[in-house]
Order: sequence, then structure tokens, then C-alpha cells
Amino acid sequence: MVSTTVDVHRAGRVAYRDAWAWQHARADDVRAGTAAEALAVLEHPPVYTCGRRSDPANLLASPERLAAQGIEVVDVERGGDVTYHGPGQLVAYPILDLRRRGIYPISFVRGLEQTLVSTLAALGVPAAPRKSLPGVWVGNDKIAALGVHVRGGVSMHGIALNLAPDLTAFEAIVPCGIHDGGITSVERYCGATPDHEAAKEAFITAFAQTFDVALRDVASDKALANGH
Repeated sequence: MVSTTVDVHRAGRVAYRDAWAWQHARADDVRAGTAAEALAVLEHPPVYTCGRRSDPANLLASPERLAAQGIEVVDVERGGDVTYHGPGQLVAYPILDLRRRGIYPISFVRGLEQTLVSTLAALGVPAAPRKSLPGVWVGNDKIAALGVHVRGGVSMHGIALNLAPDLTAFEAIVPCGIHDGGITSVERYCGATPDHEAAKEAFITAFAQTFDVALRDVASDKALANGH
């Protein structure tokens, strides 16, 4: 029987497609019962990703123009619309067997939102979810995006928390397809650049508490960079 302990991968900057391939491989192994569940915490080079419900009109710059800047646009299977990932974000991908844990997908989303709220509180930022809009907000500004995919009871994708990214990158999209809100970051709210390692640890701690899981640190960067 596979352990109920969740492996934590504290990675650095990982190419989006490498991390995506790792998620698929790990989710397949979790479904097969040949690997433990996992949580990867990392950041990406600049990339725009489009979820399965994306409206092409929400990508305001052409893929060709973005490609000329060295920024890829990737269509993925997660829920939600278009979003941006880049340096200065805290990105987390939980690969959990929701079916075995008795967690419904909507409860999983609510749990991720609570994890983000707790993380931000530890950083001195009061945040909250908004009804019917996955993610976490500070007033009318979104500070963390959320999009997941569940197949065979196992989750993929996850969250992106704006610690201190270049917020002008969001000007090329209508973030998450939402027209009536802005984008902010911990840096903008606090007026100072946050400690990224402290934020990462706050998120990992809040995740363990929210989902009542035991965590185990494992070697990280090489596995994710190789996509397995």
C-alpha cells in the first residue's frame, strides 16, 4: 500500500512544460498506486497558459508577438481562462488522490483558497476568496490565481501566488477572463519585497494544516526539470 505521506518538492525555477510533464507522470503513478502523492513548489520563466475554458479574446497580444519576446503560450487542461506565470510568483502543484481522501473537487478548490488566505495572513496581507471566482483577492485586486484538473480522482495544476512578479506582464491578457478586477502582489500591498523562502514555507505549512497531511521532503529540481 502506498504511503499517505505527501512528498514535497521544493524546486527553483522550472520550465513550464517540464513541470507539466512531471505532473502528468506523477499523477499517473499515483493513480496506479506506484508513487506517493506530491506537492511541488516552484516558479516558472515567463509563460502564458490557457485553460480549457479560455476565450481567445482574453489574450491581448498575439502568440507571435509574445514568441518574439521569448514567451510561450501553452494550452493546458486545467479549468479557468488565461493566466500568466513568471519569476516572482510562488507556484504550487498538488498531486493528491482526492478520491481516496474523500475530497470532492469543489472542496479541494476551497481548501486551496484557504491555504492561500492562511499563507497571505502569515505575510501580513489580508485576503479572501470571491464568490464564484476561484482564486484569492485583496479588495478588488486578485493576488493569487487557481486552476485545477482532476482525472481518475487525482489532482493536477494548482495555484500561483503573486509575491513580487512584474505586474506589467498581466497587461497582455485579461487575467482569468475577469474584467472587473485588477492584479496585485504581496510586494505592492506591503511596499517591500517579501522573503520568497519564508512565503514558500508558510504555504507548505498552511497546505499541511488545511488538508491534514503529513509531509516528507524529497530531492526536487532534477526530477521536475526532467519531467518525471
